[in-house]
Amino acid sequence: MKQRGSGGAGLDHRPTDRRTDGRTEGEAMKILQETIEKIESDFGLLLGALREVLEEMGDPVLMRGLPWLEQAGEGFVSGDRVPGRVIHVLSVAFQLLNLVEENAVLQEQRQRESLGDRPGKPGLWRAVFGQLHAAGYTPDAIAAALPGICLEPVLTAHPTEAKRPTVLHLHRAIYLGLLDLENRMWTPSERADIHERIKALLETLWRTGEIRNERPKVEDELENVLHYLRHTFPGALDRVDRRMLEAWREEGWDPTLLASPEGRARLKFGNWVGGDRDGHPYVTAEVTCRTLRRLRTEAHELLLEQLDRLWTQVSLSTRVQEAPAFLREAVEASEAERWLHFYPGGMRCEPDELWRRYVSLVRARVAAGHPERRLDPEIAGVQPYRDPGELARDLALLRQALRAVGAERLIREYLSPLERIVDCFGFQLAALDIRQNSTMHDRVIEQLLGVAGLIGAGFPSWPEARRRAMLEGELQTARPLTPRGMELPEDAAGVMEYYQVLADHYAQHGREGLGSLIVSMTRDVSDLLAVYTLLREVGLVRPTEQGLASLLPVVPLFETLDDLERAPAIIDEFLSHPITRQSLLLENGVQPSQQVMIGYSDSNKDGGLLASHWALYRAQRAIREVGDRHGIEMVFFHGRGGTSGRGAGPMHRFLESLPHGSLQRRLRMTEQGETIAQKYANLGTAAQTLEMQLAGVVGTSLMHACEKAPDAELEGLVTRLAELSRRAYRRMIDAPGFLEFWSRATPIDALEFSTIGSRPARRTGRRTMEDLRAIPWVFSWNQARFFLPGWCGIGSALAELKSEDAQAYQVLRERGARWSFLRNVLYNAETNIASASIAWMTEYAGLVPDPVLRERVLGLILEEFHRTDIGIQEFFELPRSERRPRMLRTVAYREVGLHPIHRRQIDSLGRWRAAQESGEQADAQRELPTLLLTINAVASGLRTTG
Repeated sequence: MKQRGSGGAGLDHRPTDRRTDGRTEGEAMKILQETIEKIESDFGLLLGALREVLEEMGDPVLMRGLPWLEQAGEGFVSGDRVPGRVIHVLSVAFQLLNLVEENAVLQEQRQRESLGDRPGKPGLWRAVFGQLHAAGYTPDAIAAALPGICLEPVLTAHPTEAKRPTVLHLHRAIYLGLLDLENRMWTPSERADIHERIKALLETLWRTGEIRNERPKVEDELENVLHYLRHTFPGALDRVDRRMLEAWREEGWDPTLLASPEGRARLKFGNWVGGDRDGHPYVTAEVTCRTLRRLRTEAHELLLEQLDRLWTQVSLSTRVQEAPAFLREAVEASEAERWLHFYPGGMRCEPDELWRRYVSLVRARVAAGHPERRLDPEIAGVQPYRDPGELARDLALLRQALRAVGAERLIREYLSPLERIVDCFGFQLAALDIRQNSTMHDRVIEQLLGVAGLIGAGFPSWPEARRRAMLEGELQTARPLTPRGMELPEDAAGVMEYYQVLADHYAQHGREGLGSLIVSMTRDVSDLLAVYTLLREVGLVRPTEQGLASLLPVVPLFETLDDLERAPAIIDEFLSHPITRQSLLLENGVQPSQQVMIGYSDSNKDGGLLASHWALYRAQRAIREVGDRHGIEMVFFHGRGGTSGRGAGPMHRFLESLPHGSLQRRLRMTEQGETIAQKYANLGTAAQTLEMQLAGVVGTSLMHACEKAPDAELEGLVTRLAELSRRAYRRMIDAPGFLEFWSRATPIDALEFSTIGSRPARRTGRRTMEDLRAIPWVFSWNQARFFLPGWCGIGSALAELKSEDAQAYQVLRERGARWSFLRNVLYNAETNIASASIAWMTEYAGLVPDPVLRERVLGLILEEFHRTDIGIQEFFELPRSERRPRMLRTVAYREVGLHPIHRRQIDSLGRWRAAQESGEQADAQRELPTLLLTINAVASGLRTTG
């Protein structure tokens, strides 16, 4: 569906972030100043409470190490070795500051909305509907498009969450205490009670160890993910819907167009915990099996909880209103009538409460499908629902029964939220993706060929033509290579075991709960055909009238710059293959779609920020064009991380920066590690985050459906700039001794000893740059305040273009500053520049023992840093202080607290390494906890790891 209007303008905002959301600049600055004052006031309140707690515990001096208090610095002087307890209190202080900022931002948004800001905060429903309205979209056109639009955040447990779940739980409780204090109706006594509750939580936080003694298990990470899926997202989804309806009404549009939950944009969730096997030896077939079962169990618990609530709310009596005949027939004619004793909490309803009796029937069938309760005697013989669609149809009947008596408000308030939960979470909560590296599949194919007595030796190194010929030959038949139960070599056995888990789940529950089979490091089409071959071994590739088809989607992951360059050609050949075409048609014959995952981390590690983002941009557009030629809708899965170098940043800016036309109604994206807690730990923040994501996808999808001609000249200039940037970045990291400098000037070696995630820092354990994951690469540079992956190369590129072609540079500066893509990349680089510190770069460089190497490499880094800083400031018309006052204020406020932590980290890192190198393992072990504590504290202070 395309709606012509002024949509060709895209989703660009003004070329700077000095936006005022419809108010004068003076009013906007006043609100900003009030937010800053609130942050400082609330932070002071919490620090004061913490000081009281520590004084009552007999430690009155400790808080004097905090720079935000009046007696700052009395606890130690600059020459002292900063005590570990001071690091602990600073770490706690930064955790509290993060909570305070989160609350203040939400309160600011409420204030702006209360004052009638139009169009509102970018990316939220109000702004998106206003923008679509201005672009010429009618409410009927928007409403018709909404059901086909879907956002799917995918939760991962990459090793970037530095805080224990116990600590995160305390954070949530303290945050709720802050919210309670917002209420001005409390009496002094009630406020004192809240204050005491907060102090008790602060004491618990202080007495709780921040550092895990051992790495978390996959099961521990799953519990963390389940908390959000089960306890945060359902409530947040309801708030998102309510705000959507409110914004719709504010536009003056007919609310009945969105009255039905199935008429709204869809939200789904995915999960990698328990399924991400890429370099993760602890994700076994057994773990995957338990994960699928646990997701199903928690989904049923959620539905039963919601049905219990609905049961209490639909106490309508036929003595007050006449029930429709179809409801009475559904209850009385059902064979499940004998299960009407199955009420929540043992409660019973009156015979005339027909709507409640119907909910009891629904509840009994949901309980019958519960993996842990289906054998309960009280529901023995009850037929469980086959799929969530069947449950949705029963709830639709209840909707009709309520509508028949005019109970629209009860539908809106009580039933619609449950219907949305059924659509969003179903019977599995989230779809479990399985990710594995293509090299592992190669080894398994080689082993299976050997067991089958076929020539397979050396398969991983065969030329692509030979690999493909062999795999295509195998895929002519549904016959497996090896019979089931045959003993297999270790790698093949491990992979086939978890494929069998998927086959067993499919046989019992169908496709629901099974996500995509993601092939990391996809280098050619044979890497994808190999997965079809392995699926055939367990019966997940089956014959159809038109040929073999897979029951599960196979998804390439393109990560490196070279792979992104080859991606369009690979996708073209993949979509041309008969088994791919049949598989896509089997899944959706009306509008077949192919998912493609693109990684931001490895491409950034390869070529730096600008080259990485431009390669991703060009790959998406080219892949979309390939899909158009094949009649296939391309669904991009964005592997975004926790820093701008790995694709992070404000959601509305991310969506603005996508190549026009690449978002075709559906989008998947990872939510990794620490970003999950930052975005979703508290209900208000979670709701606003999901609103910005879902509304943004709606707005961008519809704007991408409008025609818009690319600016060929500008794109050509960015291609030049990206290549110049890549060369400068590679000159830096390929410089003699650079990696040695990095290994000594950052705490990368300490990170490999940390316990912040279940997955090893390296894919295979080899100590090479290629084997190192992009996450610790970014994490280590950030800890030492270089932030190098987020800016390196850009300064040289801008300077070289300006020097070689001043006219081209001027065109780039004039038009590029108004282009969302380039503006977003340079803003992200600028954020990294502002977050970096020359002083701390120099201090950490002092850890490099070779003075010649130290001075040479540090000189290269600082030279490029200054070049980038100057280049970005020149590129934009206004100075940074005017464009980004909030960002600069935030960085400066945090900087004073980071000083003592960095000092102790440098000291501890030196002592720990010296002990390691001299073989004094006992001394090294004694120093390690403090060193790891500084890593946590810096991560809290910077509010990022990697």
